[in-house]
Amino acid sequence: MSSTPLRHTALDALHRSLGATMTDFAGWDMPLRYGSERDEHIAVRTKAGLFDLSHMGEITVTGPQADALLDFALVGNIASVGVGRARYTMICRPDGGILDDLIVYRLGETEFMVVANASNAQVVLDALTERAADFDAEVRDDRDAYALIAVQGPESPGILASLTDADLDGLKYYAGLPGTVAGVPALIARTGYTGEDGFELFVKPEHAVELWQALTKAGEGVGLIPCGLSCRDTLRLEAGMPLYGHELSSELTPYDAGLGRVVKFDKGDFVGRAALREASEHSNHEGPRVLVGLIAEGRRVPRAGYAVVAEGKVIGEVTSGAPSPTLGKPIAMAYIEPMYSAPGTEGVAVDIRGSHEAYEVVALPFYKRRK
Repeated sequence: MSSTPLRHTALDALHRSLGATMTDFAGWDMPLRYGSERDEHIAVRTKAGLFDLSHMGEITVTGPQADALLDFALVGNIASVGVGRARYTMICRPDGGILDDLIVYRLGETEFMVVANASNAQVVLDALTERAADFDAEVRDDRDAYALIAVQGPESPGILASLTDADLDGLKYYAGLPGTVAGVPALIARTGYTGEDGFELFVKPEHAVELWQALTKAGEGVGLIPCGLSCRDTLRLEAGMPLYGHELSSELTPYDAGLGRVVKFDKGDFVGRAALREASEHSNHEGPRVLVGLIAEGRRVPRAGYAVVAEGKVIGEVTSGAPSPTLGKPIAMAYIEPMYSAPGTEGVAVDIRGSHEAYEVVALPFYKRRK
């Protein structure tokens, strides 16, 4: 049993006052749900949900060679990201294994913010610091400098617009701009992990409660409710978004995960380049497993680690599984053998406690929002 005390976000007392069920997530005491996770999920799909994401790890990279450092340290072409834009990317080991998936925001010509998953923030910080040795750039741990609040769902643009003069209409997906929201200075980013339109607001921790309360009041008339990590997981699963520790790990390359598109070889040398070049040459369904979607024909729910079977043998493993409130059926993502990975392949099942439950193989994602 760990003796390390749980970390608390700036919104901890507020979550408790709302009756949240709290849970240990990557060393943080976080809200799992406030009431019904299904209701929270549906609110994000149809109206709006409010999330505390202050457990995410913010790392600032500054200096004349900040872009060159990030091009070397990460697999993406970061130097080509314009000021005010963001990019999804990954940081890999020299052998190509994924250390984490990241969003990198370019805040200025020589300033970037790297946002890592809570469970990997220290690993990413250490790797970036080590890889910065030969560059004129500084890597700074800013995890305590930010609280992060997300408002997600179709009503989120209207809610946020009522509290800011920032040009939200001109703010593209994967872009961010500085502004004020309800009088609070914020980096307003049009990013999220739910499959819906929405915004992530980076603010100083001392402003978090004030901003949360202002967003709550602004969303009262359109169905905004607070949402926990449980529905965040089912939302991202429906949207086919990978989660580190499930679909992504240090034992997998971006090509194994079907995300080879984030690797950019034309930018020059970077950590893992040789191994990833080799992986790319064997990525056309020549690898041992392919990531697919599975939809249940029955009602039993698959969980991570359950075996996927066909023709009397194990052909893969579930990485994430849950009931889908949107589809009304259990769904899963799984790595399976390529010969069974085509959508509509028959005879595929999940071994749920000894019973082989039939599942339909489908292309990801399970859900796409209407533009």
